[in-house]
Amino acid sequence: MANASFSLHTKDRKRQIQDRLARGIVSFGGLSVLAGLIFIFVYLAFVTLPIFSGATTTWLQPVPMITSTPIIASVVDDNAENVRFYTQDGLVTQRSLATGESTTERYAEDNDVVTASSKLLILTRNSNEITAIEPSIIQSENDDALASHKRNERKWITASTDDRPIELASAVRNNNIISFVTLDNLGRVHLIQDALSMGHATTEQTTVATPLTRFESQPEIQNNIITTSFVLPEVEQILLTPSADVVYARAANELYVLVLQDKALVLREVVDLSAVSQSPVMSMELLSGAYSLLIQYQNQQIWQWFDVLANRERTLTPIRSFDFSAPVERVLPETLSKGFYVQLANGELDGRYTTSERALLNIPLPAGDVHSIALSNNNRYAALVIGDALHVVKIDNDHPEISWSALWGKVWYESYPEPEFVWQTTAANDDFEPKFSLVPIAFGTLKAAGFAMLFAVPIAIFGAIYTAYFMSSSMRKVVKPTIELMEALPTVIIGFLAGLWFAPIVESHLPAVMMLLISLPLLSLATGVVWYLIPRKLTTKLPSGLHPFTLIPVILVAIYLMMTYSYDMEVWLFGGDVRVYLAQHGIDYDQRNALVVGFAMGFAVIPTIFTIAEDAIFSVPKHLCDGSLALGATQWQTLLYVVLLTASPGIFSAVMMGLGRAVGETMIVLMATGNTPILDWNIFEGMRTLSATMAVELPESDVGSTHYRLLFLIALILFSFTFVVNSMAEWVRQRLRDKYSAL
Repeated sequence: MANASFSLHTKDRKRQIQDRLARGIVSFGGLSVLAGLIFIFVYLAFVTLPIFSGATTTWLQPVPMITSTPIIASVVDDNAENVRFYTQDGLVTQRSLATGESTTERYAEDNDVVTASSKLLILTRNSNEITAIEPSIIQSENDDALASHKRNERKWITASTDDRPIELASAVRNNNIISFVTLDNLGRVHLIQDALSMGHATTEQTTVATPLTRFESQPEIQNNIITTSFVLPEVEQILLTPSADVVYARAANELYVLVLQDKALVLREVVDLSAVSQSPVMSMELLSGAYSLLIQYQNQQIWQWFDVLANRERTLTPIRSFDFSAPVERVLPETLSKGFYVQLANGELDGRYTTSERALLNIPLPAGDVHSIALSNNNRYAALVIGDALHVVKIDNDHPEISWSALWGKVWYESYPEPEFVWQTTAANDDFEPKFSLVPIAFGTLKAAGFAMLFAVPIAIFGAIYTAYFMSSSMRKVVKPTIELMEALPTVIIGFLAGLWFAPIVESHLPAVMMLLISLPLLSLATGVVWYLIPRKLTTKLPSGLHPFTLIPVILVAIYLMMTYSYDMEVWLFGGDVRVYLAQHGIDYDQRNALVVGFAMGFAVIPTIFTIAEDAIFSVPKHLCDGSLALGATQWQTLLYVVLLTASPGIFSAVMMGLGRAVGETMIVLMATGNTPILDWNIFEGMRTLSATMAVELPESDVGSTHYRLLFLIALILFSFTFVVNSMAEWVRQRLRDKYSAL
């Protein structure tokens, strides 16, 4: 007995060690999984959060600078290494911030009148002769911008007809072409298109007799002046778009919009700018891309206006306003984006982004009078001459176009007729503004998952009920593993077949497919009624659990008849072409649509729902069913009031698992939807989902860009959605389990 007691004690000790070891391994595995989930969430949040952070600024060391002449224009390069100042007296000074060296030269004669216009300087002489130079950093003798600074090689053009003196002028550069618009002393507008070109230096003969080095920035004068036949009174400011086809002329609070049509300037409309603000207008500037006007008002407001197409006519429309804490003294539009900066009278520099309506920054400026402000072309540096010093501030503002309202709300984009949800990240031209609304692709995700679940849930749940409760055990051993094997089929194969094989069949036999969706459930019910009416002495001859075989001939015959007579139904019901019929009723049809996705993704989701639901139903204790039947309940009553209630937690979990699978599916929706981000519940149109967007666009996005981080936000949304759905499913499952565990 002593040996037996010792042996038992030894086994108990070994068992305790094994139990502790197993407990430690299981706990470590569970904690590792939890840590992995937390790490994924933290990493996605770490990559995503910078797009919601505001701009940061860093002031560089100020440089002493004394200027006695007003600065009319200034430029700073993209690395804040050199700053160039153009003064009213015709001198230009370029200063190196690294070495402190500076060079000064003359860019205009004493009798030249210099005015600033957008990114150019306009020089006027003899009242009606003008030319333009581009303020820019000169790096070498072969620099593109150097040519227009050569006074002895500068070309002058006549800015008005009849040698009339000009009072206002504006110039724009489009690629290498410079165009002008002028206003003479009578109030007539003159448009001079393609007047000058700018480029690298070339050695060739000019139109004058003496050979010299001619720069392409100084070509032969075109002299193609387009003059209005009408007069615009009391114009204070005039602007020209880079395409040289739209002229904005402001007279106090009225804006004249002139457009180029058939080689003539036509007055398209006269706009009362004060109507939206009830305040006098101070000035106007073109936003980057020249599709929008920024109108500055006296009441500390700036309004964005742009053309809106209404009733087939373009009308300049007020879109959104920006309020400031003090009067605005200067407006500086950014070069490459839809943002702008303003200098306020209270000594602050304020930055806004128009599309996202986001306040980018608000920083106090050093004390003193602000003589000039220049933004670098990459919008990363601002050079300010304040008092007797040159101040340079570095602006880190990589994601100004992102805000919660821009991601989830309607945004009125330039040239759009109304606010819309739009996902469009790239385009062919540089004036394009990325559109990052997540609503279309989130909607597409729910649409695809909804139609897939609509197709998969009834088939999977009813199939699971029949397999677990009615089917014979021998047949169940064949059916259940077969359906489970369906889950091993790669979704890329399902998507490939759906997009290239099944979608054309649905398109060519659309009436048959729609009729089958309606007729197959009805035929199944009708077959059940007929089976019920057949004498029992005949139906009992069929082995128990093999009743579904009676439906197979009915389904096959129905499919054959519908597909064979699909064209006849199309002619009879829809006049020959169902797609034309749908189009006439405002319903678009795409070959790769939600109907195809519903079939394909439903086919992929069915095994998941079926397996979990069937296991839950089959696991209902047999004594519960036997007790119900013994008390006189029928098989159907036992199924409804005992089996399904007991198995409801498992069935609910099955549906939630299927929903998670449908929401996260990528390859099927990528290959079978058309991948178009639209907002429409039309079953005959496609969609774009969150997961498909990540798969398509992430390899093409620049690391660290707004687009790149936004795709990680999409991943975070999918991750969070799955986490929330699974957590809710577990909570509901536990509640149902506690409720029906007493059965």
